[in-house]
Amino acid sequence: MTSVPNVTLNNGVTMPQLGFGVFQVPDEETTAAVASALEAGYRSIDTAAIYGNERGVGKAVAASGLPREELFITTKLWNADQGHDQTLAAFDASLDKLGLDHVDLYLIHWPTPARDLYVETYRALEKILADGRARAIGVSNFKIPHLQRLLEHTGITPAVNQVELHPGLQQTALRAFHTEHSIATEAWSPLAQGAVLGDEAIVRIAAAHGVTPAQVVLRWHLQTGNIVIPKSVTPERIRQNLDVFGFALTDADLAALAGLDRGLRTGPDPDTLN
Repeated sequence: MTSVPNVTLNNGVTMPQLGFGVFQVPDEETTAAVASALEAGYRSIDTAAIYGNERGVGKAVAASGLPREELFITTKLWNADQGHDQTLAAFDASLDKLGLDHVDLYLIHWPTPARDLYVETYRALEKILADGRARAIGVSNFKIPHLQRLLEHTGITPAVNQVELHPGLQQTALRAFHTEHSIATEAWSPLAQGAVLGDEAIVRIAAAHGVTPAQVVLRWHLQTGNIVIPKSVTPERIRQNLDVFGFALTDADLAALAGLDRGLRTGPDPDTLN
């Protein structure tokens, strides 16, 4: 079975660098998809309240028979539930659907800056952490100004910021800020929903290594230091996305991939999603 390296978060908790995402997977399909992922060797599963599939994740985890301490489960707070007390209630609901007594990582899904609740919301996450019901807390889709505000007005530096990140949107300045403040970078839409897989450089590098373009991009994430959570519901693709440890990109490969950054967003801009 493939051994996935761990990233040590800023509070000492370890997290697999490559995990399995279930964005846009219907709840009734999620249990089978997560079961395939766990069987293939994934131990980190990323869901969210808004995905509507926390129950499906929980069923697969319960049926797997795997020890809870071997698993790393992430879920996220939806925008409509921001605010201190609302966050605590939403977290309880997520735990209930997952069938767990704690999660390993709990994230604010979006800053929704026009609502101006994310500082208050993050303080509720600090309480959840203090109560031992999440092993680490963080954010998703936060830009540098949002992070700076959290650092100024709350007591715990986010362990993770999960953002859209792929060769077409490399988030160089944000990743540098993360490094400066010991925040781990986690990539969603790591393959740009397939939009970068036909890029000439990626196709050429894949042919040179005898792997798929998707495997090249996932390997780029790992060598760049990102945590990455590819999604698939196809067992063969699920296994293939994990099979990225038998080759390494060269310095020339990495330089070619660095040249693909073009501000390509496949999802919303965090400044305007409210």
